[in-house]
Amino acid sequence: MLIASALAVLVSFLTSCLAQSNTSATYTNPILPTGADPWMTRYDGYYYLTYTTATNITILRSPSLTDWTTADVKLAFDPPPGQNYSTDLWAPELHNIAGKWYIIFTADPNYDSPPPSTDMLCTFSCPAVNHRMYVLEGSTSDPWTSNYTLKSQLDTYDQFAIDGTYFQHTSGLYHVYSCWFSAYESWPSNLCITKMSDPWTVESNVTERQILSVPSNDWEKTPYGRMQNVRLSSNEGPEQLTNPKTGQQFIIYSAARSDNRNYCLGQLELVGDDPMNNQDWRKNNEGCVFYQNALTSAYGVGHASFTTSPDSSENWIVYHGMEDPYTGWSARNIRAQKFTWNDDGTPNFPRPGYGPYAVPSGQNSSMAMYV
Repeated sequence: MLIASALAVLVSFLTSCLAQSNTSATYTNPILPTGADPWMTRYDGYYYLTYTTATNITILRSPSLTDWTTADVKLAFDPPPGQNYSTDLWAPELHNIAGKWYIIFTADPNYDSPPPSTDMLCTFSCPAVNHRMYVLEGSTSDPWTSNYTLKSQLDTYDQFAIDGTYFQHTSGLYHVYSCWFSAYESWPSNLCITKMSDPWTVESNVTERQILSVPSNDWEKTPYGRMQNVRLSSNEGPEQLTNPKTGQQFIIYSAARSDNRNYCLGQLELVGDDPMNNQDWRKNNEGCVFYQNALTSAYGVGHASFTTSPDSSENWIVYHGMEDPYTGWSARNIRAQKFTWNDDGTPNFPRPGYGPYAVPSGQNSSMAMYV
């Protein structure tokens, strides 16, 4: 994961990103020159973006979905040293639940360096064995003016947990995250779900935890179709997506290895009434629903979040990808593209690329308010 302070994030962005006019009819990818695991949400005329810095949790704010050159920057959380959550802060997400703001994120105590006495228990090398999920709570109903303080560690039964998200459903609130079968199994990483009584409390016990998906398909493995073992086979980065017209509920997740060109998005659809019943989910086993485009040098596309255009008429996917598939994690940057819906209500994602693309509908008129 990329390491940067809040100041370094701002300086890097302002010096590296190509400026785009507030009245431009088009934009190009990336919308942020460095970064991974983006989470974007829209609230009260602004877009809020957070992503992995590894050292802290930083929030950017902009009236534009695709222009972040003059974004406001807020340091939301700078962890103290010596805690179980002090290092390798990954994949933060900013959620509005019942009128309050929460940031869910994963972290570990020692830069993914477990002692040999722990590592020897794992079936494969397991640097992330001590990663756990945590929740920050905002102090106000406004995401920007809120002060964020650590509320709780989420109960994942003292087992590996990364990329957690909230799944909000009429039956309650759920925690969906990337998990192992047991504490030291180390691969594969799967998708687990537990029920919550509030945004910081898991009420399911370990026997009630359900595994929704395992990386059983060729495209969920690294390298593609790996047969010898399950090392680097991964389901992670789950995100809730709701079709606004049909109400269909999906979990769009990342598959394969995040530093690899084959990293892509898979899809689960809730076809029953109970998110905790894995038989109520239908997995698209036919292949990735969003995947690399070698013709445009768009590789390793994944870990997406979803938002809407300023006038709410369009749906947008925000994701990370890389142009250089050989450099690994450090090559990732943040991109955005419009997507639509298929006749059966499933998302119809575009081929990833760089554009130029038309700016989100209503963006120029909304930006005019801030000029």
